[in-house]
Amino acid sequence: MAEVVLFHHALGLTPGVTAFADDLRAAGHTVHTPDLFEGATFDCVEAGVGHAREIGSGEVLDRGTRAVADLPEALVYAGTSLGVLPAQRLAQTRPGARGAVLLHSCIPAEEFGPWPAGVPVQVHGMDADPLFVDEGDLAAARALAARTEHAEVFLYPGDQHHFADRTLPSYDAGAAALLTRRVLDLPAAR
Repeated sequence: MAEVVLFHHALGLTPGVTAFADDLRAAGHTVHTPDLFEGATFDCVEAGVGHAREIGSGEVLDRGTRAVADLPEALVYAGTSLGVLPAQRLAQTRPGARGAVLLHSCIPAEEFGPWPAGVPVQVHGMDADPLFVDEGDLAAARALAARTEHAEVFLYPGDQHHFADRTLPSYDAGAAALLTRRVLDLPAAR
């Protein structure tokens, strides 16, 4: 079983994020859920993104790095939307990464350097999610998959951004269940 760090989305460390972590725990994984917002949660994405801008993307990334400082190197880094920033950076730059799971977002790999050889990555998003498709995340995911031996991009029908968070109106139970099965099939998560 894997040791996973799951970074939350712009709404903060919500019950939906911890419920997903609990799903991974139920499959036998050790899951850490750092709180990048130090207890703040938000009712809408715009407010959460505004908070992230106030503290700065550099500080969000630094909080992610500090959150894993005392953890072993052999981690699977997972992030949902905003949480993809620290997850992807750590997967690409911290030695020993076992894998990455990028939910609802993907940063162009060049932002953090080359993707490390042998580190599997999954990217999950909805095929008509304007934040994922229109803002370049899908293109970044496809480019990453084209250059990386162990990369998979999974598209789900629909236009919701946080479709895997069961506490939000955007939740899609079928897509979320399939996403969870696929995450559990990641070689590093077995």
